[in-house]
Amino acid sequence: MRPNILFITADQWRGDTLGALGHVVRTPALDRLAEEATLFARHYATCAPCSPARASLYTGLYQMNHRVVWNGAGLDARFDNLALAARRAGYLPTLFGYTDTAPDPRHLAPADPALATFEGVLPGFRVRLNLDDAERPWVSWLGARGHDISDPGAMHRVPPEEGARISRRPPVYSSEETQTAFLADAFLQWRAEQPIDRPWFAHLSFLRPHPPFAVPEPYASMYGEEEGPEFARHADPDAEAAQHPFVAAIQGYQQLSDFVEGGAGRARDLAPRDFARLRALYHGLVSEVDAQCGRIFEALRAAGQWEETVIVFTSDHGEMMGDHWMLGKGGFFPQSYHIPLIMRIPGRGAGQVDAFTSAADIFPTLCDLMGVAPGHAPDGASLTPFLDGQAPRRWRAAALWEFDFRLLLGEDAARFGLAPEDCVLQCRMDGRHLYMASPGLPPALYDLDEDPDCLVNRAADPALAPARLSQAEALLADRARLMDRTLASRAVWDFYAG
Repeated sequence: MRPNILFITADQWRGDTLGALGHVVRTPALDRLAEEATLFARHYATCAPCSPARASLYTGLYQMNHRVVWNGAGLDARFDNLALAARRAGYLPTLFGYTDTAPDPRHLAPADPALATFEGVLPGFRVRLNLDDAERPWVSWLGARGHDISDPGAMHRVPPEEGARISRRPPVYSSEETQTAFLADAFLQWRAEQPIDRPWFAHLSFLRPHPPFAVPEPYASMYGEEEGPEFARHADPDAEAAQHPFVAAIQGYQQLSDFVEGGAGRARDLAPRDFARLRALYHGLVSEVDAQCGRIFEALRAAGQWEETVIVFTSDHGEMMGDHWMLGKGGFFPQSYHIPLIMRIPGRGAGQVDAFTSAADIFPTLCDLMGVAPGHAPDGASLTPFLDGQAPRRWRAAALWEFDFRLLLGEDAARFGLAPEDCVLQCRMDGRHLYMASPGLPPALYDLDEDPDCLVNRAADPALAPARLSQAEALLADRARLMDRTLASRAVWDFYAG
């Protein structure tokens, strides 16, 4: 009998933030899951922000091929995706949350409301609960519970805290009333309705720990400001900006209001204590999501479905969270792209895997587990050999990611002398170096053995010229290998049945 499949994403969860990886954050539910699963310690998104990253997650393609370059870029309808593959396998894939998938606009009339937002639904999903950034079902539910919802945009606004720019006071809703709890409740109700003789496929797409950074007790005060590793950054934001012009550009664009309701000013101008307080809130959000995952896992055990259910836990992209005096995602530093991946397949588990894996591997892996072939050639590869403790014969030696910043610069791109096609950076990180190349920016190169925090850009250092050439050639070779091969490997007569 086919297994149930539970695919969980937690938005903007950075990859090192798991207790199972030795982090200070407390994630007991996911740590327990990892004990009987496979934990991929060096797993990376292919791009950022949300829509591009999720396009890779759902199609198994790198941005260079799916071409979703920013939130609002349509996903080409010719591509297969996870939900369509699940239907071919006999599942009715059901969504709780959102997919941030803008439709292919060429197949819609100009007046179609689907063209007014990037928060569309991936084709193939049946929607049980649509919980996008507007959060209307959740806000309405809070209203029914007696909360004042006359200003829905203020639900995450917290009271000020005397003497602090970043308040750690809780919002008006309780830990039983978060969006995460609301979505988990919806899934648990739906699961109880499913026929016992029909396997199910559910995608739980949690918004948190994505900002705004506000969380109820006990999570608001769960972490001290001093808890956590040292921030990876220079002594001040100006010294950080001096290492590369794109670092300075991101610092200039990031506004605190993008992360805290009612915030004002640039994120780079926060004091060290402000960043520490934001990080404590972020860790609280992580623990809150973990608690709701724990509720779900316990319900599956109680229902006798634990041994019948495949569980995949991951994220779309990471979070800078004060490193390099930045917040959010984007740019070329690995904190924006390192994401968690735990795969629990009943009867199969290999502990921790340290090979480089990619979000592009999720689609072919789940296709493999469902017993269906992808409708196009994915750039990623199935992770199933790792689940059995085996190393695939050929595997990537580095993580690759891209960031298209044409909309970040907007009209300023022309002022900087950049065409839209110039506004992209490509990164390659192996066990020794992080290399960034861009048609519109100077390169960056970091020696990770000597400089694991990426503080000294040595792209112009003659001593590292051989390494720079080697990385550039390797990146070029990787891109050549990743060119679409859906129809390239077979001639038309290979399809001929006459």
